[in-house]
Amino acid sequence: MTTRRSFLAASGAGLLLANQARNLMAQINPSWKNQIGLELFTVRDLLGKDYEGTLAKVAEIGYKEVEPATNYANMEPKQFRAMLDKFGISAPTTHVGATDGPDLEKQLEGFQIMGIKYTEIRGGAPGGGGGRGGNAQTEESVKRTAQQINKHGEVAKKFGMKMLIHNHTQEFQPLEGGTLRPYDVLLAETDPALVAMQLDIGWASVAGQNILEMFQKHPGRFELWHVKDARGIKMMTPQMMQQERQRSAMLVPVGQGEVNYKAIFAAAAQAGMKHFCIEQDNAADWGDAIAAARVSYQNLLKVLG
Repeated sequence: MTTRRSFLAASGAGLLLANQARNLMAQINPSWKNQIGLELFTVRDLLGKDYEGTLAKVAEIGYKEVEPATNYANMEPKQFRAMLDKFGISAPTTHVGATDGPDLEKQLEGFQIMGIKYTEIRGGAPGGGGGRGGNAQTEESVKRTAQQINKHGEVAKKFGMKMLIHNHTQEFQPLEGGTLRPYDVLLAETDPALVAMQLDIGWASVAGQNILEMFQKHPGRFELWHVKDARGIKMMTPQMMQQERQRSAMLVPVGQGEVNYKAIFAAAAQAGMKHFCIEQDNAADWGDAIAAARVSYQNLLKVLG
């Protein structure tokens, strides 16, 4: 039986939820809908067959930014930039990073022509120390890695760029003999003026991290995001090793998993977010990587209002 008291209580709860939803939407910048990016690893099976044709399909969906993941189609920087311009897209970040050595500055000059603002040195960030079968990392070895990234960042700064650090799950595995994780060390030891954290939100969520707490503890550090979704996160236990967590996760198009992107995008200003790109590592397994990229794009549009 519905009483006046229960009716008012239910109405009040409904109003509270509605107000919370409005508050979240008020913090989401409507212009973000016009800068949705795609990590090209999502469509890597198609790029090898027809790079330009695949970019055309990506642009047709509505994507405005891309992140190269495998190669630059054997093109010179000016050619690659012309192809991007042809489809009205840009590549502010890349995972086809530079290689360390005497021609580093020449490579960065090429990236500058392509419009790239964030890059990495091939090799990636270190993994954790407690993983089964992995190479043990120590706090000191991760500090040395951070120092090297800072040095590369000094070089990149000459070209108006920053180095980026991208994560999977192993960066959240405690180092040998303690509770400190590689990610903690990298955050503490890298210079924000030279190095941007590219937070793979999907993998960090799989790793058991509270994304909003990360933003609160390290405001402004997460300039770049990988927008990835997964199922199975809620079934994971604190005892699971990071490698086991990564194997257990089922990657899905954005909006079909368990990551609360509405709340995460509402905290984007605190995070310092500047660029974000959708990524689904297993998109080809869904039968059509372009179709999967389209579903993710359309679902993210709904999140962004």
